[in-house]
Amino acid sequence: MQGHHTHHTHESQAHKHASDQTHSHAHSHAPATYDRAFAIGIALNVSYAIAEAIAGWWLNSLALIADAGHNFSDVIGLLLAWFAVWLSRKQPSAKHSYGLGRSSILAALANAVLLLVAVGAIVWAAVHRFAAPPVFATTPVMLIATVGIAINGFTAWLFMRGSKTDLNVRGAYLHMVADAAVSAGVVVSALLVSATAWYWLDPVVSIAIAVVIAWSTWGLLTNSLRLSLDGVPAHIDAKAIETFFTEQDGVSELHDLHIWALSTEAVALTAHVVCPKGHPGDAWLARVSEELHDRFDIDHATIQIETGEIACAHEH
Repeated sequence: MQGHHTHHTHESQAHKHASDQTHSHAHSHAPATYDRAFAIGIALNVSYAIAEAIAGWWLNSLALIADAGHNFSDVIGLLLAWFAVWLSRKQPSAKHSYGLGRSSILAALANAVLLLVAVGAIVWAAVHRFAAPPVFATTPVMLIATVGIAINGFTAWLFMRGSKTDLNVRGAYLHMVADAAVSAGVVVSALLVSATAWYWLDPVVSIAIAVVIAWSTWGLLTNSLRLSLDGVPAHIDAKAIETFFTEQDGVSELHDLHIWALSTEAVALTAHVVCPKGHPGDAWLARVSEELHDRFDIDHATIQIETGEIACAHEH
């Protein structure tokens, strides 16, 4: 019984240290807030989508109406991502001991699916336009779509920095880039139609843009799906971490190493470390947890120390 109790004591000490590390890591790497970016992006896109839908109906441009619908879907995507950010700020509780950070992973996955649904809608509308390409006034359509490029490009810029490190923010960023691309497609098709009067170019350009959006969304979909299934985050080298543990003084073996995402930014790790000479001390745990954080981006480490006297029946 004494050995079992000792294992749990050591585990809780590493756990507590890693929790402190998580707190400091969140403040040092995460941006102050994306609330302003979300609020601006949602306000601009709602206003533009309404204006674009009205203009599309007035000018008989199915491309503008379809783009307005796509903008509305992106507003839903932004709201989802913002809600996940809000949930992630909730403190851990007895019911949710890790907090609600995983909501950001689910929001990223939902946004990837929304983007692919939007791609399907664009292709569907384009295929139907091939049968009877609509006639529309090209100049007003180009002007309205140019405004769309400016609005969506600016909103994408607000999320650009965070899109490189946070999958949830990347979902919002890709929505805005996709919108800017669709608006650019509307401008290009309108220019070509005004020069050639080939109205079938409108759906051709729409399909080309849809392919580009689908290609850029694939990474978001696969990464968010991987994290939602407790996969090792793509930027984490599990083999390097295993080597790091086994090279520590006093460590003879490592087993039950698990690495998974707590959110789109935070990563957790648990490991059983065999130290035949006994527990290496709290200072050792603190140093290893700090190195895991600094070298491998592990925010929350839980390390269980074992002497190897009792073989683990569940060893994998």
